[in-house]
Amino acid sequence: MDLDYVVLPAIILVVGVLVIWLSVRRILSLSTRSFRTGRKVVERIVLSAVVLLAAFVAGSSAYNAVVLYHFRATNPPPGAFYSVNGHRMHINCTGAGSPTIVLESGLGNDALIWGGVQPVLSKTTRVCSYDRAGFGWSEALPAPRDADHIAGELHELLLQVKVTGPIVLMGHSIAGIYMRDYASRYPTDIAGIVFVDGSTPLQDENPAMKAVPKGPPQWVGMLLYKSVLTAGIPRLMGQCSRPVPGFDARTAKLLSEDLCHAQISAVVAEMDSFNRSGQETIHTGPYGAIPILIFSHDPTKSLPKQNPPKWMTDMESAWGQMQENLKNLSTRSRRIIAKDSSHYIQIDRADLIEKEVPLFIEQIRGTAPQPANYGSTITK
Repeated sequence: MDLDYVVLPAIILVVGVLVIWLSVRRILSLSTRSFRTGRKVVERIVLSAVVLLAAFVAGSSAYNAVVLYHFRATNPPPGAFYSVNGHRMHINCTGAGSPTIVLESGLGNDALIWGGVQPVLSKTTRVCSYDRAGFGWSEALPAPRDADHIAGELHELLLQVKVTGPIVLMGHSIAGIYMRDYASRYPTDIAGIVFVDGSTPLQDENPAMKAVPKGPPQWVGMLLYKSVLTAGIPRLMGQCSRPVPGFDARTAKLLSEDLCHAQISAVVAEMDSFNRSGQETIHTGPYGAIPILIFSHDPTKSLPKQNPPKWMTDMESAWGQMQENLKNLSTRSRRIIAKDSSHYIQIDRADLIEKEVPLFIEQIRGTAPQPANYGSTITK
């Protein structure tokens, strides 16, 4: 059962009803009390506010839970479900051909984030996007949620789908670490790797990353975010039905609703294991002559146009160097900086992904000329 979007709303509703009942009971009893008039007025005002707040939170949370449950029950995701370690996992495979592109999402995202580019990539070869445990439509798995466990679960899922290789791993953000783990554990399966602004092992140990100003503790922000989502505030603000450009109508609808089903517990679990994942993958690679394509975001999109603070420019510089270092993983690697793109290159520059990745597949097949610029970094 979904703790955040079924159990917690039910508890909130029960507590809200109890608070309303006790508050109304107290308000009605004030007329029989021998308190001063001023105190009675103040108590009535405060208790009335409590009733309104409890009714709002309980009603909003219950409404969000009912709408979300109904939506997910009547709008199943594309793809199929398989059992991995006794837990249900979701995967969506489209197209035909070899090698198969396996799409791995960044932290907090599920397979839907690839819904804009997957249909185009599927015209060239078979493409499979999936939900890691705890995200999208895949059930959660126990901690730790580190690279070793995630790579093993993906391997088992692909075996059940009968994707036995060769495969091209293509991942965004934190998936850069998970792909390295997979490539090291199952090297005979790998035909190529595509990093989409991919994270690198122990990147948080970089001095520039450590110098980033620290806000409130992570758990405070996550608790606040979870509270807002569980209370259904984003839905009341219309954030669950906003059109998402760059996707077909069905995927856009699913992705928009997905914003009201953020899996905070799964995010926290992977963040808690981030250092462990880094330790597991810090010595991965190089991978010989495996073709590697690296997409990096445009640093100018992440910096203020005027007077960016030093810590921000240092962080961008460090990220760029880490992206550049990814080229050391293979003698056949090259890097493309996606002009005018944020961290989500697959959305901001879908056109670049849709042009370069099919060409990358054809080069692996030997049906297109090999690049003459291995080791290069260019901006497109």
